[in-house]
Amino acid sequence: MRTAGPTTMRLSSLLALLRPALPLILGLSLGCSLSLLRVSWIQGEGEDPCVEAVGEPGGLQNPDSRIGLDQSDEEFKPRIVPYYRDPNKPYKKVLRTRYIQTELGSRERLLVAVLTSRATLSTLAVAVNRTVAHHFPRLLYYTGQRGARVPAGMQVVSHGDERPAWLMSETLRHLHTHFGADYDWFFIMQDDTYVQAPRLAALTGHLSINHDLYLGRAEEFIGAGEQARYCHGGFGYLLSRSLLLRLRPHLDGCRGDILSARPDEWLGRCLIDSLGIGCVSQHQGQQYRSFELAKNRDPEKEGSSAFLSAFAVHPVSEGTLMYRLHKRFSTLELEQTYSEIEQLQAQIRNLTALTPEGEAGLSWPVGLPAPFTPRSRFEVLGWDYFTEQHIFSCADGAPKCPLQGASRADVGDAVETALEQLNRRYQPLLRFQKQRLLNGYRRFDPARGMEYTLDLLLEAVTQRGHRRALARRVSLLRPLSRVEILPMPYVTEATRVQLVLPLLLAEAALAPAFLEAFAASVLEPREHVLLTLLLVYGPQEGGRGAPDPFLGVKAAVAELERRFPGTRLAWLAVRAEAPSQVRLMDVVSKKHPVDTLFFLTTVWTRPGPEVLNRCRMNAISGWQAFFPIHFQEFHPALAPQRSPPGAGPDPPSPPGADPARGAPGGGRFDRHASAEGCFYNADYLAARARLAAELAGQEEEEALEGLEVMDVFLRFSGLHLFRAVEPGLVQKYSLRDCSPRLSEELYHRCRLSNLEGLAGRAQLAMALFEQEQGNST
Repeated sequence: MRTAGPTTMRLSSLLALLRPALPLILGLSLGCSLSLLRVSWIQGEGEDPCVEAVGEPGGLQNPDSRIGLDQSDEEFKPRIVPYYRDPNKPYKKVLRTRYIQTELGSRERLLVAVLTSRATLSTLAVAVNRTVAHHFPRLLYYTGQRGARVPAGMQVVSHGDERPAWLMSETLRHLHTHFGADYDWFFIMQDDTYVQAPRLAALTGHLSINHDLYLGRAEEFIGAGEQARYCHGGFGYLLSRSLLLRLRPHLDGCRGDILSARPDEWLGRCLIDSLGIGCVSQHQGQQYRSFELAKNRDPEKEGSSAFLSAFAVHPVSEGTLMYRLHKRFSTLELEQTYSEIEQLQAQIRNLTALTPEGEAGLSWPVGLPAPFTPRSRFEVLGWDYFTEQHIFSCADGAPKCPLQGASRADVGDAVETALEQLNRRYQPLLRFQKQRLLNGYRRFDPARGMEYTLDLLLEAVTQRGHRRALARRVSLLRPLSRVEILPMPYVTEATRVQLVLPLLLAEAALAPAFLEAFAASVLEPREHVLLTLLLVYGPQEGGRGAPDPFLGVKAAVAELERRFPGTRLAWLAVRAEAPSQVRLMDVVSKKHPVDTLFFLTTVWTRPGPEVLNRCRMNAISGWQAFFPIHFQEFHPALAPQRSPPGAGPDPPSPPGADPARGAPGGGRFDRHASAEGCFYNADYLAARARLAAELAGQEEEEALEGLEVMDVFLRFSGLHLFRAVEPGLVQKYSLRDCSPRLSEELYHRCRLSNLEGLAGRAQLAMALFEQEQGNST
């Protein structure tokens, strides 16, 4: 028997140690071998003739001297080229498109065109508009001729001819010209057709936009083959954008060659003759279902599957029948939604048992987010207490106010819902009747909605007629529904802003600082802004032989016009004994067109580009006026600009504060001040005319002295008045002059603004403490 030698044993032990690392060693060896082989291939192929090299002609090219490589360094280093704008060239502001979808090339999904007539425009067409208009991005009404008055909220296009073929041809031409590039699908229907809008919108979401599609209820032509079909106009039909683009060149020829008394047959023959495309009722697995409603048929009693699944119902003879159909289908949709909610809640209950929290983690109501959990005492959501007559949380800070308006309707609806749910749960054993509301609590949870807790005094009635008074506590939740975007008129940041600066004699010394800030933030970046200074003289100032108190202001204006060629800064001289904001605005308003966007400002205001853009976006002609709330710094003596040594870091600057002004000692948004405002001249003139109509003679003169421009819009205008904090408006501390001619409310607001603008509570307490310490010593 042979035995292994010492060398063999050492080799075996070495192989045993290296065996786990053998795959790694083999992989590294193979990778290095392939890399060396690839390098040899690249060197054998030589230089790439498509790469241009930089070097001496006829000499050897340095491989590192190709374009894009830095010859001084071995590795490539990117160079940062700073942006440079030639100051001699005019500044051109980049304007974005109206919508981002225009830049992306995206289109809306569906446009609906309704064929109507002069006789049915105010009846059937109005019924169509009220039932389906809110479901579609755009709804147009096409008619041959229309009356003198068009129903409100409807976009009507009149072609001037009642001939059916002409009406259809001009409708298609109008759709192609104005909306062919904006929509993927076009649905054409008659005004005697009821359309299930949600189902139609869902249908277009399942169809490909790359096909030439003519979809509807297919009907055969009389005497034609089975392939020649047209879509019945009474049930509506769907045209793809690609098909409309192909059809447009053939419309004139079809109108001259095809004779038909029905517009749907004319369109079907035009598509077949020119493009060879007929109507289909099914495409890509999607079926277009319709239902023909019999005469004198009650929609409430209709329960066939064809009716319940229909996209369109025809004919609808009158508007009331349209509303009854809408009620029937809305009820069906609501029942289906409730059924789906119950199924989802059952699934959530089943799955919650498998979670780590178990049934304890199930929130109420099932399927809605859990109540908001505060992380500190500052985030605790408070409850508002109310009774049937009063609420104990008022907007003006009063401890108690009457329960009225929308709040009263909200509380009444919550009590009725609670009583309805109790009767639904316990009937027929018990029937509850409300006696009165003992206590009520409500709060708004941003994660869930409005929560209610009601203590109700009820009278319970049994089946045998026995009665008993019961006090029960119920909890209700009005959940947040789907968030919708409110329709607002379109505004743009390209609108020119007209700054209006009233200057009193006491403010003349502050005007140069305002003009320098205006030059830095508006004139240098070439903002689309103009400035008008309103120089208010007293009865005795600025007369013949007297020195001009605004001479320095006029010199500063002339200096800015010299520094910035092409700039015109206008100023108007006004003489008034008791100037009011409204009277001064009357003077400026007469000097400008009605479409001027005014920005009423003060000498302490420093409007920058962001503030000006928010002025443009928030002031909407005929819709809304914007009065920003500026940030007011505290009194520098009570709130010093810098923290004393050893007191820790400086307090943070307020939002939008300029770092160059130093670290302020704090401040607040002055909600009592309303000197700044953005509004259109046409809106101001309308409010001013209404004020003059309601207040005449001496009463108007007294009102003008005690009103500000914001109060004019608030009391004599139907516009939305938008008040919001503006972090870009940061003002130094100033003591407002509260004129005794102001109304009691405005005088009270002015005094509050001065008092609350002194300092914060902690700073005032420290000042009082230091004063008491000084008096005691």
